[in-house]
Amino acid sequence: MAEILEAAMLLCFGLSWPLNAYKGFHARTAAGTSWQFIALITAGYLAGIAAKLVTGNVTWVLAVYVVNLVCLGVNWAVYFRNRRLDAAGLGACSHETVRPAA
Repeated sequence: MAEILEAAMLLCFGLSWPLNAYKGFHARTAAGTSWQFIALITAGYLAGIAAKLVTGNVTWVLAVYVVNLVCLGVNWAVYFRNRRLDAAGLGACSHETVRPAA
């Protein structure tokens, strides 16, 4: 039962990462994205994986940790892509037309 509850927790957290990556990809800017937050979550998943390995409690739940970590990897890629777009001036506001004040 503990494994099912742990997997449920991981799935609830894990579903947010693809949605976050999708939102960031379409936003085309790193503004509002905290690399520190992504790093902290990444460290948490790595600690969870390490705990499974150290205790020898390697079950199917480990696969859920790995899937979440892969999704976070996508978030990292989107974050760095958006930082490059921001630096090049190609971020979210670059495609909008600026209208002069009347």
